[in-house]
Amino acid sequence: MKTRRQATILELINDYSIETQEELLTRLKEKGYNVTQATVSRDIKELRLLKTLSSDGKYRYTSYKKSSVDKNSSISGFINSSVISVKAAQNMVVIKTLAGMANAICASIDSYDYKGIVGTIAGDDTIFIVCSDSEQADEFVFEIHKYL
Repeated sequence: MKTRRQATILELINDYSIETQEELLTRLKEKGYNVTQATVSRDIKELRLLKTLSSDGKYRYTSYKKSSVDKNSSISGFINSSVISVKAAQNMVVIKTLAGMANAICASIDSYDYKGIVGTIAGDDTIFIVCSDSEQADEFVFEIHKYL
């Protein structure tokens, strides 16, 4: 039952622009799933769903694994609206964001699967990115600046 419900959730977020858990809960009930908001919340966490900025300027649920076009759109929206600064320091990149946005931006960067990134870590308003070398860090900063 859980597997089918979660597959249905993925279908729903692909078919509709779902902005809230309540909207997702309503859509699930329309499909015949009698679940609580707590169950939907757990499913969102287990499926690693993200809220990304869509082309119409609204945030919607999206799957962690997305096409590269969607990833670029997601990263572009987050960076454009939330990043304050991006700087390289040897093989590390430090991104300063608006308060509370670092985790979402970091998740988008992680889903992008950039070849030069070794790892990321996010706080409330700061992201640290370790690249394989200083050249990769500089290239990543250049990529991020395209979205600013």
